[in-house]
Amino acid sequence: MVTNLKSKPDIIKHNPLKYQHLFFDLDHTLWDFDANAKEALTELYKFFNLESRVFNNFHDFYLVYLNHNATLWSRFEKGYITVEELKWRRMWRTLLDFQIADEKLAKDMGNYFLEILPTKKRVFEYTYEILEYLTEKNYSLHLLTNGFEKIQRIKLESAHLTKYFKNVVTSETSNSVKPKKEIFEYALQKANGKLEESIMIGDSLNADILGAKNAGMDSIFVNYINAKCSEEPTYTIHHLKELESIL
Repeated sequence: MVTNLKSKPDIIKHNPLKYQHLFFDLDHTLWDFDANAKEALTELYKFFNLESRVFNNFHDFYLVYLNHNATLWSRFEKGYITVEELKWRRMWRTLLDFQIADEKLAKDMGNYFLEILPTKKRVFEYTYEILEYLTEKNYSLHLLTNGFEKIQRIKLESAHLTKYFKNVVTSETSNSVKPKKEIFEYALQKANGKLEESIMIGDSLNADILGAKNAGMDSIFVNYINAKCSEEPTYTIHHLKELESIL
């Protein structure tokens, strides 16, 4: 069910003419990062023969990696670490948990992972359908992501998503990072759009929803996992098809 926090609970239909520019997050919103990362990490695990060194099964390795990746992404978004540090330290910390202190191996794993990850193609259910729907309604679709420029471009091409977006704004091209308002201002400038006719659509309460709030932009929280909402998005949905009730 779509929740509109700016209107009465029984009024969920929105004036579709209000918004013209839709800014989508990519990872965890359209592109299924966890599924794609698991597939890529499975290949990495075999390529580096980690089974003979970790002495645990792949599932344990995968869960440890996810934990460190989430922690380091948060630190990156807050400006505590650089892009280059993020790329290899998530592997380094994972290896340390299995008593492997090998910095070269961690860096080799980080490079290999970023080579194969963006070639994966899994997207969330109804991704193509909703993008077609919004395109046919003449919305201008843009991508606003904290991901790396080259990597995100390859993801879009691999998953056949490029054609839907007029602009792709990454933290690298904007020299900023969500939730800072500057990246939203840069994205608006690239789109030649106005704040009041734009809306951010994403899964992250910090990067997407708080970021949109910092910029004064409306937002749609894509809450696939029924997370407790610590911010106040303009709308909350649990499936991409629900966007049709808003836009």
